[in-house]
This record gives sequence, structure tokens and C-alpha cells, in this order.
Amino acid sequence: MVMQLAARYVKRMVGLVAIALFCVGCANAFLPGTATNPWQVLSVPTKSNLLDISFAESNQHGWLVGSSSTLLETDDGGLSWEPRILELDQPYRFTSVDFTGKEGWVVGQPSILLHTTDAGKSWERVPLSEKLPGAPNTIKALGPNAAEMTTTVGAIYRTSDSGRSWKALVEQAVGVIRNISRSPDGKYVAVSSRGNFFSTWEPGQAAWQPYNRTSSRRLQNMGFTTDGRLWLLARGGQVQFSESGPENWSDAISPEVATSWGLLDLAYRTPEEIWLSGGSGNLIVSYDGGATWQKDKAIEAVPSNLYQIKFFSPEQGFILGERGILLRYDPSAA
Repeated sequence: MVMQLAARYVKRMVGLVAIALFCVGCANAFLPGTATNPWQVLSVPTKSNLLDISFAESNQHGWLVGSSSTLLETDDGGLSWEPRILELDQPYRFTSVDFTGKEGWVVGQPSILLHTTDAGKSWERVPLSEKLPGAPNTIKALGPNAAEMTTTVGAIYRTSDSGRSWKALVEQAVGVIRNISRSPDGKYVAVSSRGNFFSTWEPGQAAWQPYNRTSSRRLQNMGFTTDGRLWLLARGGQVQFSESGPENWSDAISPEVATSWGLLDLAYRTPEEIWLSGGSGNLIVSYDGGATWQKDKAIEAVPSNLYQIKFFSPEQGFILGERGILLRYDPSAA
């Protein structure tokens, strides 16, 4: 009888300990909310998916592009946007826009390249070769008459005569890609279409350098940190930062292990403040370089996947989503 009572007591204690550990795990599985919400949900006159944003000669005059030939202009720093209609032969998916001063470029699919030298008052369509591998994907304005363009299969081209001729920077395309990112000093990282591997390229290299993914989880997106290292987002909401080069990585981080939402993009507002966006209005921030994380729970009600975060300065940033959802960073609210 004594042995039976002792066994029951031990079993009950084990159960209580298990429950306590489970509750602690639940507390750590969900992120705390941020003290403030610095993001404004703007009313944009389109229901198209928004894909890229850039500002021209000032931080007040900008352009926003997206699917269904969406082209929007702002003159008040992004508070309000007005549609601009171009006479085109069919609907296009504008995937990238970039300006330096008054000179700007837009690319999209099916293959299209637009160029302006007057901050968008007029746009000229620049012919592209039918032999172009893939379709135009991203564009980077480099200065007077100069730009750098990538395609959907990772080809990289540069022009110095307003798009009349282009020079290939890599000998071979890398293959169909999920996404591609460019560092300020001209390096690229690209994720394969299925997320099985990634590739890097630096100016002067003849070809892309491929690398295996860092774990069994497929890659979702990659880019560059403020100090030139790499970051990656993997399926299941994992984040990882390289320590030195593309083969040495720190341990993977799961900012919120209890959720299954995928993470779609990462951007730095400052060297220590990192924002992560994801599906179903998920928006996460770290104020200490990734050591700890918080969730902006005020944005969870936004009915959109948040695809891209872009900061033009610590005081000016935007988050682009689907169906015309646009968030604007408000430094006064922060």
C-alpha cells in the first residue's frame, strides 16, 4: 500500500512538472507585443499587388509599381498616391522601379523596360532583345544613362547609353530564381526557384557561385546585412545570419516558434533595428540586432501578406503587400 501511494505521488509530481514546463514553453513560444505601432496603413487607389517603390529627386516625390501595369506617383512623401496611366499594348507586371535624381527605370513582365529623365513626367519604352535570357526582373539606376538589370534566370546586364546597348556581366544565367538581392557595392545573392540552393556573384567574377542551403528547410528569401554579411529566411519562420562568407552561418533563429506563418522579407531600419514581414499581416521587430524579438500586433488585422520592406532612411520606410496594401513608417509614432 505504501509503495502504491508513493508511486501515485511520484506520478502526480511528474505530471505537474510536465504541465509547468508546457506552460513555460507556451509563454516563450509567442512573442510579446511592441509598445508602439509606427506603421500607417495607407489608402492606395489600386487592388493590384504592390511590388516595388522608389523615390526620385527628393524624399517627397516617389513612384510605386505593381501588377496589372500599376504605376502610382506621390508628391508628399508617400502619404497619398495617384495613378498614372501609360498607353501600353497589354497589361504588364511591373516588378522593379529605381531612380537616381530625375532619371528612373521600370522593368516588368512580359519583357518591358521604361526609362525617364524628367522624374516621370514622361516615360519612354526602351526596346529589348528577343534573345534576352528570361524576362526583366530588377533594375538599379547607377547614374546618368546607366543602369544594371537582372532577369528571371539570373542574367545580369549593364547599360551606359540609356539602354540602347547592354553588356553581360556573367557568362551564364544561374537558372530560374525565386528572388534576387543586390548590395550597395554591387554584389548579388539569388535563391533558386524551389529554394534548394542559393548563389552569389561579385563584380569581376565570370559566373555565379552556387551553395547548398544551410539546413533541410527550403530557402524563402536572402539579402545583405548593413555590414555586408548575408541573411536568409527559411520555411517555417527561420532566420539565419552569415558570420563570414556564404559558407559560415550562425545558429538558426525561430523568432516565434508557435506560429506557422512564413517570413517573406527582412530589412534594417538602423544597424540594430531589424524588421521581418510575413504572411497574414505578421510583422516582427528586433531592437538589438536579432537577439530578441517583438511583434507589432496592431498590424495583424491587416488582411494581406506583407511581401517587401524598404527603408530609404531611418525616418522613411514602406512595406508592400498584396491587393493594394501599403504601410508607411511614421517616425513620430515610433
